[in-house]
Amino acid sequence: MKFEPSSSHCYNYSFPPLPLPLPLTQQTQTLLSFAGKKQHPTMDYSTMSAALRRHHRLRKDKLVVIMGATGTGKSRLSIDLSEHFAVEVINSDKMQVYKGLDITTNKISVSDRCGVPHHLLGDVDQAHRDLTPSEFRSLAGNAVSEITARRKLPVLVGGSNSFIHALVVERFDSSDSDVFDERSNSPISTELRYDCCFLWVDVSVKILTDYLSKRVDDMLKLGMFDELAEFYNSDDSDHGNDSATRTGLRKAIGVPEFDKYFGKFKPGEENNNNNNNNNDQVRRGAFEDAVRAIKENTCSLAKSQISKIVRLKGSGWDIRRLDATEAFTAVMTSEPGEKFTENWERQVLEPSVEIVSRFLKE
Repeated sequence: MKFEPSSSHCYNYSFPPLPLPLPLTQQTQTLLSFAGKKQHPTMDYSTMSAALRRHHRLRKDKLVVIMGATGTGKSRLSIDLSEHFAVEVINSDKMQVYKGLDITTNKISVSDRCGVPHHLLGDVDQAHRDLTPSEFRSLAGNAVSEITARRKLPVLVGGSNSFIHALVVERFDSSDSDVFDERSNSPISTELRYDCCFLWVDVSVKILTDYLSKRVDDMLKLGMFDELAEFYNSDDSDHGNDSATRTGLRKAIGVPEFDKYFGKFKPGEENNNNNNNNNDQVRRGAFEDAVRAIKENTCSLAKSQISKIVRLKGSGWDIRRLDATEAFTAVMTSEPGEKFTENWERQVLEPSVEIVSRFLKE
Protein backbone atom coordinates (compact mmCIF):
# COMPACT_ATOMS: atom_id res chain seq x y z
CA MET A 1 0.00 0.00 0.00
CA LYS A 2 1.23 3.43 -0.89
CA PHE A 3 1.02 6.31 1.60
CA GLU A 4 1.72 9.93 0.84
CA PRO A 5 3.78 11.82 3.43
CA SER A 6 1.73 14.26 5.41
CA SER A 7 2.71 17.91 5.46
CA SER A 8 -0.21 19.10 7.56
CA HIS A 9 1.99 19.86 10.57
CA CYS A 10 5.27 21.63 10.92
CA TYR A 11 6.99 21.44 14.28
CA ASN A 12 9.72 23.90 13.37
CA TYR A 13 12.34 22.12 15.39
CA SER A 14 15.74 23.72 14.95
CA PHE A 15 19.02 21.97 15.30
CA PRO A 16 22.60 23.13 15.23
CA PRO A 17 24.53 22.69 11.98
CA LEU A 18 26.44 19.46 11.88
CA PRO A 19 30.06 20.28 12.73
CA LEU A 20 32.67 20.07 10.03
CA PRO A 21 36.18 18.98 11.04
CA LEU A 22 38.36 21.85 12.11
CA PRO A 23 41.54 22.48 10.14
CA LEU A 24 44.30 20.35 11.57
CA THR A 25 46.29 23.27 12.92
CA GLN A 26 43.25 24.70 14.69
CA GLN A 27 42.35 21.26 16.06
CA THR A 28 45.88 20.95 17.44
CA GLN A 29 45.81 24.38 19.05
CA THR A 30 42.38 23.72 20.54
CA LEU A 31 43.42 20.38 21.96
CA LEU A 32 46.62 21.76 23.38
CA SER A 33 44.71 24.62 24.91
CA PHE A 34 42.22 22.19 26.48
CA ALA A 35 45.13 20.25 27.88
CA GLY A 36 46.66 23.39 29.34
CA LYS A 37 49.80 22.74 27.32
CA LYS A 38 49.48 25.14 24.42
CA GLN A 39 53.17 26.08 24.59
CA HIS A 40 54.48 23.25 26.70
CA PRO A 41 58.11 22.76 25.65
CA THR A 42 58.05 19.00 26.21
CA MET A 43 54.84 18.32 24.21
CA ASP A 44 55.87 15.65 21.73
CA TYR A 45 54.13 14.22 18.64
CA SER A 46 52.95 11.04 20.33
CA THR A 47 51.14 13.02 23.02
CA MET A 48 49.61 15.28 20.38
CA SER A 49 48.43 12.30 18.32
CA ALA A 50 46.81 10.69 21.33
CA ALA A 51 44.99 13.92 22.08
CA LEU A 52 43.82 14.18 18.48
CA ARG A 53 42.58 10.61 18.52
CA ARG A 54 40.58 11.32 21.68
CA HIS A 55 39.16 14.44 20.05
CA HIS A 56 38.07 12.54 16.95
CA ARG A 57 36.36 9.91 19.07
CA LEU A 58 34.38 12.65 20.76
CA ARG A 59 33.42 14.16 17.38
CA LYS A 60 32.05 11.12 15.60
CA ASP A 61 29.74 11.78 12.67
CA LYS A 62 26.09 11.64 13.65
CA LEU A 63 23.93 8.98 12.02
CA VAL A 64 20.23 8.29 12.41
CA VAL A 65 19.35 4.62 11.84
CA ILE A 66 15.73 3.67 11.10
CA MET A 67 15.27 -0.04 11.74
CA GLY A 68 12.35 -2.42 11.64
CA ALA A 69 10.84 -5.42 9.92
CA THR A 70 9.85 -5.27 6.29
CA GLY A 71 6.69 -3.28 5.69
CA THR A 72 6.68 -1.25 8.91
CA GLY A 73 6.99 2.20 7.33
CA LYS A 74 10.72 2.88 7.62
CA SER A 75 10.91 4.72 4.30
CA ARG A 76 7.85 6.77 5.15
CA LEU A 77 9.41 7.86 8.43
CA SER A 78 12.63 8.92 6.69
CA ILE A 79 10.67 11.14 4.30
CA ASP A 80 8.52 12.53 7.11
CA LEU A 81 11.69 13.44 9.02
CA SER A 82 12.94 15.34 5.96
CA GLU A 83 10.19 17.90 6.64
CA HIS A 84 11.92 18.74 9.92
CA PHE A 85 15.62 18.10 9.27
CA ALA A 86 17.99 18.43 6.32
CA VAL A 87 18.53 14.73 5.62
CA GLU A 88 19.84 12.39 2.96
CA VAL A 89 18.88 8.72 3.00
CA ILE A 90 21.22 5.72 2.72
CA ASN A 91 19.47 2.47 1.88
CA SER A 92 20.43 -0.59 3.93
CA ASP A 93 18.08 -3.14 2.38
CA LYS A 94 20.05 -6.02 0.85
CA MET A 95 17.77 -6.41 -2.16
CA GLN A 96 17.00 -2.75 -2.77
CA VAL A 97 20.67 -1.96 -3.35
CA TYR A 98 20.40 -3.71 -6.74
CA LYS A 99 19.09 -2.26 -9.97
CA GLY A 100 15.82 -3.76 -11.11
CA LEU A 101 12.69 -5.39 -9.67
CA ASP A 102 11.51 -2.12 -8.14
CA ILE A 103 8.02 -3.43 -7.38
CA THR A 104 9.13 -6.84 -6.15
CA THR A 105 11.72 -5.37 -3.78
CA ASN A 106 9.30 -2.59 -2.80
CA LYS A 107 11.65 0.31 -3.51
CA ILE A 108 10.30 3.72 -2.64
CA SER A 109 9.34 5.44 -5.89
CA VAL A 110 11.05 8.60 -7.13
CA SER A 111 7.87 10.62 -6.61
CA ASP A 112 7.47 9.37 -3.03
CA ARG A 113 11.05 10.39 -2.21
CA CYS A 114 9.86 14.02 -2.33
CA GLY A 115 13.21 15.24 -3.60
CA VAL A 116 15.19 13.71 -0.73
CA PRO A 117 18.51 12.33 -2.06
CA HIS A 118 18.81 8.55 -1.72
CA HIS A 119 22.04 6.56 -1.82
CA LEU A 120 22.64 2.86 -2.56
CA LEU A 121 19.05 2.49 -3.75
CA GLY A 122 19.17 0.59 -7.03
CA ASP A 123 22.80 1.60 -7.52
CA VAL A 124 24.44 -1.83 -7.64
CA ASP A 125 24.45 -3.91 -10.83
CA GLN A 126 22.21 -6.95 -10.60
CA ALA A 127 25.00 -9.34 -11.60
CA HIS A 128 24.54 -12.74 -9.96
CA ARG A 129 26.69 -12.13 -6.92
CA ASP A 130 26.11 -10.85 -3.42
CA LEU A 131 27.10 -7.42 -2.16
CA THR A 132 29.02 -8.38 0.96
CA PRO A 133 28.67 -6.64 4.33
CA SER A 134 32.29 -5.45 3.95
CA GLU A 135 31.51 -3.87 0.57
CA PHE A 136 28.40 -2.26 2.00
CA ARG A 137 30.41 -0.90 4.94
CA SER A 138 32.78 0.79 2.51
CA LEU A 139 30.10 2.19 0.18
CA ALA A 140 27.78 3.35 2.95
CA GLY A 141 30.67 4.73 4.99
CA ASN A 142 31.69 6.91 2.06
CA ALA A 143 28.10 8.11 1.74
CA VAL A 144 27.97 9.05 5.44
CA SER A 145 31.17 11.10 5.08
CA GLU A 146 29.95 12.88 1.94
CA ILE A 147 26.55 13.70 3.42
CA THR A 148 28.11 15.02 6.62
CA ALA A 149 30.52 17.16 4.59
CA ARG A 150 27.47 18.75 2.95
CA ARG A 151 26.23 19.62 6.46
CA LYS A 152 23.29 17.25 6.07
CA LEU A 153 22.11 14.51 8.40
CA PRO A 154 22.65 10.96 7.07
CA VAL A 155 19.73 8.62 7.74
CA LEU A 156 20.29 4.89 7.29
CA VAL A 157 17.05 3.13 6.34
CA GLY A 158 16.43 -0.57 5.83
CA GLY A 159 15.68 -3.93 7.33
CA SER A 160 18.96 -5.74 6.67
CA ASN A 161 20.44 -5.79 10.15
CA SER A 162 23.66 -7.48 9.05
CA PHE A 163 24.35 -4.45 6.83
CA ILE A 164 23.50 -2.06 9.67
CA HIS A 165 25.81 -3.94 12.01
CA ALA A 166 28.64 -4.01 9.47
CA LEU A 167 28.44 -0.26 8.91
CA VAL A 168 28.15 1.09 12.44
CA VAL A 169 30.46 -1.07 14.56
CA GLU A 170 33.91 0.36 15.19
CA ARG A 171 35.71 -2.80 14.13
CA PHE A 172 34.26 -5.19 11.57
CA ASP A 173 35.99 -8.38 10.51
CA SER A 174 34.29 -10.10 7.59
CA SER A 175 36.04 -13.36 8.50
CA ASP A 176 34.18 -13.52 11.82
CA SER A 177 31.14 -15.74 12.08
CA ASP A 178 27.68 -14.24 11.68
CA VAL A 179 26.90 -12.48 14.97
CA PHE A 180 23.19 -13.16 14.39
CA ASP A 181 23.70 -16.90 14.05
CA GLU A 182 22.38 -18.59 17.18
CA ARG A 183 25.36 -20.96 17.03
CA SER A 184 27.83 -18.07 16.91
CA ASN A 185 29.99 -17.23 19.91
CA SER A 186 30.89 -13.83 18.48
CA PRO A 187 29.60 -11.04 20.73
CA ILE A 188 27.86 -7.99 19.30
CA SER A 189 30.07 -4.97 19.87
CA THR A 190 28.73 -1.80 21.46
CA GLU A 191 31.74 0.23 20.25
CA LEU A 192 30.35 2.19 17.32
CA ARG A 193 32.17 4.22 14.68
CA TYR A 194 29.35 6.80 14.56
CA ASP A 195 27.30 8.72 17.06
CA CYS A 196 24.08 6.81 16.37
CA CYS A 197 20.41 7.45 17.04
CA PHE A 198 18.55 4.16 16.55
CA LEU A 199 14.81 4.30 15.81
CA TRP A 200 12.94 0.99 15.66
CA VAL A 201 9.54 1.11 13.97
CA ASP A 202 7.67 -1.90 15.33
CA VAL A 203 4.24 -3.41 14.64
CA SER A 204 2.64 -6.33 16.48
CA VAL A 205 3.22 -9.60 14.65
CA LYS A 206 -0.49 -10.31 14.13
CA ILE A 207 -1.24 -6.93 12.56
CA LEU A 208 1.99 -6.97 10.56
CA THR A 209 1.24 -10.44 9.19
CA ASP A 210 -2.17 -9.30 7.96
CA TYR A 211 -0.69 -6.12 6.48
CA LEU A 212 2.13 -7.95 4.67
CA SER A 213 -0.38 -10.30 3.07
CA LYS A 214 -2.35 -7.30 1.86
CA ARG A 215 0.83 -5.62 0.63
CA VAL A 216 1.71 -8.61 -1.56
CA ASP A 217 -1.75 -8.39 -3.14
CA ASP A 218 -1.21 -4.67 -3.73
CA MET A 219 2.20 -5.32 -5.31
CA LEU A 220 0.63 -7.82 -7.71
CA LYS A 221 -1.92 -5.17 -8.73
CA LEU A 222 0.97 -2.76 -9.36
CA GLY A 223 2.58 -5.19 -11.81
CA MET A 224 4.86 -7.49 -9.82
CA PHE A 225 3.88 -10.54 -11.90
CA ASP A 226 4.81 -8.86 -15.19
CA GLU A 227 8.04 -7.55 -13.66
CA LEU A 228 9.03 -11.06 -12.56
CA ALA A 229 8.03 -12.54 -15.92
CA GLU A 230 10.38 -10.10 -17.66
CA PHE A 231 13.15 -10.87 -15.18
CA TYR A 232 12.81 -14.64 -15.60
CA ASN A 233 15.56 -16.32 -17.60
CA SER A 234 15.05 -19.97 -18.46
CA ASP A 235 18.81 -20.39 -18.93
CA ASP A 236 19.58 -19.64 -15.27
CA SER A 237 20.89 -22.71 -13.50
CA ASP A 238 19.32 -22.14 -10.08
CA HIS A 239 15.65 -22.65 -10.94
CA GLY A 240 14.03 -24.73 -8.24
CA ASN A 241 16.72 -23.84 -5.70
CA ASP A 242 15.81 -22.01 -2.53
CA SER A 243 17.04 -18.49 -1.76
CA ALA A 244 19.99 -19.73 0.31
CA THR A 245 21.79 -21.04 -2.78
CA ARG A 246 21.05 -18.02 -4.95
CA THR A 247 23.01 -14.80 -5.23
CA GLY A 248 22.32 -11.12 -5.75
CA LEU A 249 18.88 -9.99 -6.83
CA ARG A 250 17.82 -13.57 -7.50
CA LYS A 251 17.46 -13.96 -3.72
CA ALA A 252 14.64 -11.40 -3.61
CA ILE A 253 11.39 -12.81 -2.27
CA GLY A 254 9.18 -13.37 -5.28
CA VAL A 255 11.90 -14.57 -7.65
CA PRO A 256 12.34 -18.17 -6.40
CA GLU A 257 8.61 -18.57 -5.83
CA PHE A 258 7.61 -17.50 -9.34
CA ASP A 259 10.58 -19.23 -10.98
CA LYS A 260 8.79 -22.48 -10.15
CA TYR A 261 5.64 -21.13 -11.81
CA PHE A 262 7.47 -19.88 -14.91
CA GLY A 263 9.26 -23.21 -15.16
CA LYS A 264 5.87 -24.79 -15.87
CA PHE A 265 4.23 -21.89 -17.68
CA LYS A 266 6.74 -19.90 -19.68
CA PRO A 267 6.24 -16.10 -19.81
CA GLY A 268 4.41 -15.10 -22.98
CA GLU A 269 2.48 -18.34 -23.22
CA GLU A 270 -0.41 -17.19 -21.05
CA ASN A 271 -2.76 -16.91 -24.01
CA ASN A 272 -2.05 -20.38 -25.38
CA ASN A 273 -4.49 -23.23 -24.82
CA ASN A 274 -7.24 -20.88 -23.71
CA ASN A 275 -9.83 -23.57 -24.38
CA ASN A 276 -8.19 -26.03 -22.03
CA ASN A 277 -10.06 -25.53 -18.78
CA ASN A 278 -7.96 -28.14 -17.00
CA ASN A 279 -4.76 -26.33 -17.97
CA ASP A 280 -6.23 -23.05 -16.72
CA GLN A 281 -7.00 -24.63 -13.37
CA VAL A 282 -3.48 -26.01 -13.07
CA ARG A 283 -2.06 -22.60 -13.99
CA ARG A 284 -4.27 -20.86 -11.46
CA GLY A 285 -3.27 -23.33 -8.76
CA ALA A 286 0.45 -22.82 -9.50
CA PHE A 287 -0.05 -19.05 -9.39
CA GLU A 288 -1.82 -19.22 -6.04
CA ASP A 289 0.92 -21.49 -4.66
CA ALA A 290 3.56 -18.92 -5.65
CA VAL A 291 1.62 -16.05 -4.05
CA ARG A 292 1.06 -18.07 -0.88
CA ALA A 293 4.78 -18.86 -0.66
CA ILE A 294 5.67 -15.18 -1.12
CA LYS A 295 3.38 -14.20 1.73
CA GLU A 296 4.74 -16.92 4.03
CA ASN A 297 8.36 -16.12 3.23
CA THR A 298 7.77 -12.38 3.71
CA CYS A 299 6.29 -13.01 7.17
CA SER A 300 9.20 -15.31 8.05
CA LEU A 301 11.63 -12.58 6.99
CA ALA A 302 9.83 -10.05 9.20
CA LYS A 303 10.04 -12.32 12.25
CA SER A 304 13.76 -12.92 11.61
CA GLN A 305 14.42 -9.18 11.31
CA ILE A 306 12.60 -8.50 14.58
CA SER A 307 14.59 -11.17 16.41
CA LYS A 308 17.85 -9.61 15.21
CA ILE A 309 16.83 -6.16 16.40
CA VAL A 310 15.90 -7.63 19.79
CA ARG A 311 19.35 -9.21 19.95
CA LEU A 312 21.07 -5.91 19.11
CA LYS A 313 19.02 -4.11 21.77
CA GLY A 314 19.75 -6.84 24.30
CA SER A 315 23.46 -6.52 23.55
CA GLY A 316 23.48 -2.90 24.66
CA TRP A 317 22.59 -0.89 21.57
CA ASP A 318 20.47 2.13 22.60
CA ILE A 319 17.50 1.40 20.31
CA ARG A 320 14.32 3.45 20.77
CA ARG A 321 11.18 1.45 19.95
CA LEU A 322 8.25 3.22 18.28
CA ASP A 323 5.01 1.21 18.30
CA ALA A 324 3.12 1.76 15.04
CA THR A 325 0.53 -0.97 15.69
CA GLU A 326 -2.46 1.36 15.96
CA ALA A 327 -1.53 3.09 12.71
CA PHE A 328 -1.28 -0.21 10.85
CA THR A 329 -4.48 -1.45 12.43
CA ALA A 330 -6.14 1.53 10.75
CA VAL A 331 -4.64 0.46 7.41
CA MET A 332 -6.61 -2.76 7.61
CA THR A 333 -9.92 -0.90 7.97
CA SER A 334 -12.12 0.23 5.12
CA GLU A 335 -11.11 3.90 5.46
CA PRO A 336 -7.46 3.89 6.53
CA GLY A 337 -6.12 7.22 5.29
CA GLU A 338 -7.02 9.84 7.89
CA LYS A 339 -6.92 7.48 10.86
CA PHE A 340 -3.57 6.06 9.79
CA THR A 341 -2.05 9.52 9.48
CA GLU A 342 -3.39 10.61 12.87
CA ASN A 343 -2.04 7.52 14.64
CA TRP A 344 1.24 7.55 12.72
CA GLU A 345 2.00 11.16 13.59
CA ARG A 346 1.09 10.67 17.25
CA GLN A 347 2.84 7.34 17.82
CA VAL A 348 5.76 7.46 15.41
CA LEU A 349 6.54 10.80 13.79
CA GLU A 350 6.20 13.19 16.72
CA PRO A 351 8.26 11.02 19.12
CA SER A 352 10.87 10.54 16.38
CA VAL A 353 11.19 14.28 15.79
CA GLU A 354 11.68 14.85 19.51
CA ILE A 355 14.26 12.06 19.79
CA VAL A 356 16.25 13.25 16.79
CA SER A 357 16.08 16.88 17.93
CA ARG A 358 17.58 15.97 21.31
CA PHE A 359 20.15 13.78 19.59
CA LEU A 360 21.36 16.60 17.37
CA LYS A 361 21.71 18.96 20.33
CA GLU A 362 23.83 16.53 22.37
